[in-house]
Amino acid sequence: MRARRLLAAATFAIGAVLTLTGTAFAVLPERDAPDIVIDGQGSDVSSGVDVSAQGRPDGGGPKPSSRGYDVSYPQCTGALPSNPAFGIVGVNGGIVFKANPCLAAQITWGGGPAAELYANTGNPGPGLSSHWPSGQTSPKLCDAAQPDSADCAYDYGWNAAQDSFRTAQAAYTSVGLTASPSGTAWWLDVETSNSWRDGNLPFNVAALQGEVDYLIGAGVIEIGFYSTTYQWGVITGGSKVFAADPSWGAGARSEKVARNLCQSTTTSFTGGPLTLVQYPYSGFDADLRC
Repeated sequence: MRARRLLAAATFAIGAVLTLTGTAFAVLPERDAPDIVIDGQGSDVSSGVDVSAQGRPDGGGPKPSSRGYDVSYPQCTGALPSNPAFGIVGVNGGIVFKANPCLAAQITWGGGPAAELYANTGNPGPGLSSHWPSGQTSPKLCDAAQPDSADCAYDYGWNAAQDSFRTAQAAYTSVGLTASPSGTAWWLDVETSNSWRDGNLPFNVAALQGEVDYLIGAGVIEIGFYSTTYQWGVITGGSKVFAADPSWGAGARSEKVARNLCQSTTTSFTGGPLTLVQYPYSGFDADLRC
């Protein structure tokens, strides 16, 4: 199934993986948090400002934008960019197991079944999550007597992806789409603003593997990761387990920087291809395909 995922046109860079000597982050409970990160700083640059496509010289109305955009729950109350080249929609409301309240409307804006989707990820551990799979027996055994394990983290990721997929399917149904969300690309959002295990990075990787494996089992054939070099390093230790999967980089300060990243020659934060780069534009998060 992995071979059927997104194909990369080339191998590009978001920057070398940072050395994480002395790096640490707080382990926080599942919570609402910004889900758009620029340059690894946790800054939400979305504002709900309308961006209209330019009028055609022949007066024939707006032309499609050359930019793609990603939107999620922070944009629920504002106008969205007109005629995007493509749209990527956040399934969650900033954290796992919480739905984006305007998901259905944003999927419609993004082109219905053509809209790509992204899902929040995390690994808070058994002490901080009411969704922890203690005693779950499948797909892996999460021993209730020893719930803090890699297998339990894997099950947590599996369950989180299942919840996101079902949320997306419900949104499809609510707007009359008969297609399955498995037919579009899915991006796993990996950020330090969500809850992760400090000092037990293999458990974080196990949680991400559970997410990937659920989506593969659900028929999703296009799976990638959204992050920055810094955040990927903090959360996974710079793991290359997912080097076969495409990356969507958050970190460009402008479209020019995004283009330069797409044209560079080293690998992305996963060690694999860089296929998207996010950059701020007129109060929104715009995206460039490499």
